[in-house]
This record gives sequence, structure tokens and C-alpha cells, in this order.
Amino acid sequence: MLVADGLDVLPALPAAGAIADLGSGAGIPGILIALLHPSARVVLVEASRKKAGFLGIAVRELGLANVEVACARAEQLGRDPAHRDRYDAVTARAVADLRVLAEYALPLLRVGGIAVFPKGASASRELAAAAHALAVLGGVAAVRATEFSRSSSIVVVRKAFATPAEYPRRPGLAERRPIG
Repeated sequence: MLVADGLDVLPALPAAGAIADLGSGAGIPGILIALLHPSARVVLVEASRKKAGFLGIAVRELGLANVEVACARAEQLGRDPAHRDRYDAVTARAVADLRVLAEYALPLLRVGGIAVFPKGASASRELAAAAHALAVLGGVAAVRATEFSRSSSIVVVRKAFATPAEYPRRPGLAERRPIG
């Protein structure tokens, strides 16, 4: 299931450009993306130093020159001019509810970029609950069926307009008080 979730995001992603994988953990889908899309520049974002250390070793051992590991929270990167509005795509697997993911991902995306989130059976319900947050943050979303894990689905969010400067809020606030 873990690898299937990683493979499910691939058809929706660009084959090149800058891609951020939030909450990379064990490297799925980020490392799969880097392996299968060598023209992409992939940033694995992981707040845990231990997990980020593992990702650094995995990237080095696999010889992935197109990957960078960022030991940081998504909220920090979303406020950093080196990362804000810089990505063509953002992914996240098993990180948070869609309302929270939207606040993490949309500040990182350039206008026209996409966020791709494996969500399983809860996708339509989460999308309905996130409608206001997406409208505030500049996103337009749809649920798509998946190719590899038949019982799953993904949410694809396109950034239609710039995210307001006050987002993302300080670390932890999106989880405690989601928009909407």
C-alpha cells in the first residue's frame, strides 16, 4: 500500500520542475518521484531530525543528485522567500487533513502549480470540508481515481491565485485551528 500510494501520485505530477514532498518520513512518494522523474528537482521536507537524517542517507546511497533534504516544518518553508511560490508541485502522504495540507502546501506552490494528496475513501468528504480553506488560500481541487491502489483516490489542488501573505500561520496553528 505504501508504494502504491507513491505510484498513484506520479501521473498527476510534472516530469520536470521543482517538487516538494511534505512529511517525507520514509521517502514515499518523494524518493519514487526522484527516481522516476530524474529531470525533476525534489525537496524532501521532514521536521523530524531522525527521519531527515535517514532520508539524507537514503538519498546519498541511491545517488540521487536531484534531491535535497530539508529538515524543517512546512510552515517555516512557506514563509521563506527561497521556498514560497517556488514549486511546480507539492505532495504529502498521510500528513494531515486536507484543510491543514492546503495551508502547508499552497504557500509553496507557484500560481498554476499543483498539489497531489493520496486520501483514500475520505477524499470527497475532506474536499467538501476544505472548500472554504481552499478558496482562502488560492486553490481549486478535484478528486481523482487512482491507478495502482484501487480502493484509494487522490485530491489534486491547482493553485489559481496567490496565497495571502498571512499564510501559513505559525507552526502548529493549522492543526489546532484549521481554516474553515
